[in-house]
Amino acid sequence: MRNLLNFIVRYSAWILFIIYVVVSCILLFNSNPYQHHIYLTSANAMSAAVYGATNNVTSYFHLRDINEDLQRRNADLEMEVLALKHQISRYREMAYADTMSVDSAMMRYSFIIATVINNSVNRPFNYITIEKGELDGVKPEMGVVDQNGVVGIVNIVGPHTARVISLLNSHLRLSCKVKGHDQVGSLVWDGKSPSEAILEELPRHAVYAPGDTIVTSGYSTVFPEGVPVGVVRHSMKDHDENFVALRVDLFTDFTTLSTVRLIRDSLKEELMEVEQTID
Repeated sequence: MRNLLNFIVRYSAWILFIIYVVVSCILLFNSNPYQHHIYLTSANAMSAAVYGATNNVTSYFHLRDINEDLQRRNADLEMEVLALKHQISRYREMAYADTMSVDSAMMRYSFIIATVINNSVNRPFNYITIEKGELDGVKPEMGVVDQNGVVGIVNIVGPHTARVISLLNSHLRLSCKVKGHDQVGSLVWDGKSPSEAILEELPRHAVYAPGDTIVTSGYSTVFPEGVPVGVVRHSMKDHDENFVALRVDLFTDFTTLSTVRLIRDSLKEELMEVEQTID
C-alpha cells in the first residue's frame, strides 16, 4: 500500500494531467457535433481494421474445416452425378417398357472424409497415411478418391489411422476403360512420373483418341463405374502384341493431396459372400 501511495505522490502531476486531458476530450467530443463526428469516424475505422485482422487470423485456422465441408459437398454432388448417369443408362434400356421405376443402385455408396497425414510420390511403391481408421468405419479394400479422381485403395487399417496403396504403386492394378466404350484394361503406374500412368491390355480394336477420359470400369466392389481417372495422352506399344496400351495423364495431383474420400459400399460384404459361394 505504501508503494502505491509513493507512486501516486511521485507521479501526481502526470496523473492529474492525464485526467484533465481525458475530461477535456470528453467535453470536446460530446459538446461539438463536428468533433463528435470525427471521433466516431476514426473509432469506426480503427474498429474495422481490428475486426479485419481478427477475421483474417480466425479464417486461417478455419481453413481445414472449410476444406472438409467442401469435400463433403463435392462428394454429394459426385454421387448425384453418378446416380443420374446410371438412371439415364437404365432409362435408355427401358425406353419401350410400359412402366419405369427409379434405379436406386447408386444409393449403396457413401463417403468417409479423411485428412492425409503422410504421402510419398517418388518411390517405386508409394503409400498414403490418413487420419481415419477402424473406429471411423474404415475397412481394407475401400476405394479412395479426391475431388479430381482416383487416389488408391485402403490397405492396412488401425484404430485411428489407415494406410492406402497409392495409385503411384506398381503393385496396384486398377480396372479402367475409355469413357463411352466397353473395352476394359488395367491401369498401372510405370514409376516414371507422379502425373502419369499406363492403361494396358486394351483390345487392339478398342476405340480411343487423345483427350478421351479414362474412368473406372465398375468391375469390382472397390470403385463404382465411371469414377474419373485421367485423360489419354497417346498410344504406345504393349508388352503383348495382341493388345494396345495408352499413356494417361492422371487427374489427381498426388504432390498436393490434403483431403480424400473413402468410398463405402453397403453391399460389399454381401457381394463378396455371394461370390465366394459360387463354384
